[in-house]
Order: sequence, then structure tokens, then C-alpha cells
Amino acid sequence: MQSYYPAQFARELGCTERDWLRWLPSAIGAHPYQLRPGQASVVCDGATLELCWRVGEPLRIALIRMPRLHVRFLFEGFGEAQRQAFMQRFDLHMQRGGG
Repeated sequence: MQSYYPAQFARELGCTERDWLRWLPSAIGAHPYQLRPGQASVVCDGATLELCWRVGEPLRIALIRMPRLHVRFLFEGFGEAQRQAFMQRFDLHMQRGGG
């Protein structure tokens, strides 16, 4: 988890679009959202989070192939504390793996 989340940023995730769409509802919690191909709008207490994603080329390391999804986050109307709280929950629900 990060200690700070700017109002706009991009990430590269090691998942398929299908995985992302399966995990997204639990990551955003009870907030209403609209889903469109490659995009989602999440409404949170009058503020909006716009998510846009595209499938990237798989990452190849020796014989391993890892899917990649490029995701852009754009927060509109979120205060800094609200954005930080939302993303901490979001990251906790999207976290996979161990270590």
C-alpha cells in the first residue's frame, strides 16, 4: 500500500481484465458504479473516480508469462483524506500474492 495517492495516476497490474472485473466490486465497496468497456465510473459521497484500463502485452520472464493490465485512476471532487481512505481500502481488496 502507498502512503500517498495523487488525484491522477496510472498503474500496471499483473492480472487479466476478467480478474480485474471480478475483484472490482469488492474493492469499491458499497459505492455505486457504472461499467463500460474498458472504463468504470465510481460515485463516492458526491465525488467520482474514473477508471480506464487496457490490456497490455504479457510480461515474459524466462518461461513465465504474466498478464498485464494498464489502469488509470482519475479522482474528481475527492478531498485528500477521502481519496487516501478510498485507495487504502481499494488496495487492500486488490492485493494478491504473499510474501
